[in-house]
Amino acid sequence: MPYFDSASAAPLHPVARQALQASLDEGWADPARLYREGRRARLLLDAAREAAAEAVGCRADELVFTPSGTHAVHTGVAGALAGRRRVGSHLAMSAVEHSSVLHAAATHEAHGGTVTEVPVDRYGAVTAAGYAQALLPTTALACLQSANHEVGTVQPVAEVAEVCAAAGVPLLVDAAQSLGWGPVEGAWSVLAASAHKWGGPPGVGLLAVRKGVRFAPQHPSDERESGRSPGFANLPAIVAAAASLRAVRAEADAEAARLRILVDRIRRRVVRLVPDVEVVGDAERRLPHLVTFSCLYVDGETLLHELDRVGFSVSSGSSCTSSTLTPSHVLRAMGVLSEGNVRVSLPPGTTAEEVNAFLEVLPGAVAGVRERLGVSHPPAVQPVTADALELDALGLRCPQPVIELARAIFRVPVGGTVTVVSDDEVARLDIPAWCAMRGQEYVGETPRPAGSAYTVRRLV
Repeated sequence: MPYFDSASAAPLHPVARQALQASLDEGWADPARLYREGRRARLLLDAAREAAAEAVGCRADELVFTPSGTHAVHTGVAGALAGRRRVGSHLAMSAVEHSSVLHAAATHEAHGGTVTEVPVDRYGAVTAAGYAQALLPTTALACLQSANHEVGTVQPVAEVAEVCAAAGVPLLVDAAQSLGWGPVEGAWSVLAASAHKWGGPPGVGLLAVRKGVRFAPQHPSDERESGRSPGFANLPAIVAAAASLRAVRAEADAEAARLRILVDRIRRRVVRLVPDVEVVGDAERRLPHLVTFSCLYVDGETLLHELDRVGFSVSSGSSCTSSTLTPSHVLRAMGVLSEGNVRVSLPPGTTAEEVNAFLEVLPGAVAGVRERLGVSHPPAVQPVTADALELDALGLRCPQPVIELARAIFRVPVGGTVTVVSDDEVARLDIPAWCAMRGQEYVGETPRPAGSAYTVRRLV
């Protein structure tokens, strides 16, 4: 069964498995102790730190291991903010950061800090100018992911780092998605990553803090990991994480070139094979193994279950797959369609045959979901009945409000309007996105006692 969700967790690399098994025999003792078993464990820990630091591009004494990538992000954000508390309490970050950064920012705000989100373009990318505008005299820290976890867009970290350095603001980079493919460019100050993203074992994160960066850990500390990650380290997992990082980096160039060809095939063919599909994210500045697309008139959760039923494991940023019924903050910030969203992230070793098989079953899976929702393609053209229509979509969840709009748009003449009244948060994102895809004009949103009214003018 092809597994196409390595952006969530990559399969364990064979080198990681070998290193884990070997270090379980040799690395079980306390590396802080001076007896033979402790010294042996210490040698393993030091070697793992050296290997990881080389891959990151920092000094070994700048890097510590943490219990997870999320722990590394939270520790990095809190410690960097606290270290510069005399400067101020303002945090700048992109609007598409990973949830771990969003949660750290929310905690900062709850304790009286302020946060500015730097907007992104329709491809999910920030600009250095956007960060320059967001930085204030009171900015203590800026955060920017190296590559987006949902759509794969690679961010201009080096350019943003220059802007931050000129303003005297440290830059924290979440490199979880990109570190397995290569080092992060630019003069970043703090970096966090997670081993299970590159084929290491879960439960290991990396946190690198450059010398000279003011940093004050905000949790009780001990003598381990420079006081930045207290507690007894999972040494066998750390050894496996470092070994697998070195292994995947040795394979990265060749594997990236091979997977980029397969992803390009998906990007090209999905829009030909499936009607009403939007491929999102930057087509060039992107991770080599990841592609995301959204399908109109499709329930994302049902589509993922259908693909799983026919043997393909994929992910989604669609609100239909979440318990909150709100669209992905990444897709929202980009202003792209969220319904029927599919993220395909190919693990190393994925074959062309597996990708071709996915493309063979995808059209039928999408068509089956649309048929169950009562959608034909194109939506049935109906006779004009009025110059303006208002549709009551209260209580309907994605993608039903957009389906109702598509059914009604041809019942008004060119220049006429259709207003959809909906209490589904997703409508705020998907109705404008539908207009952009179908060549209609999005007039705007007005509040109603229940929900909001979204007005569309027919242009074609």
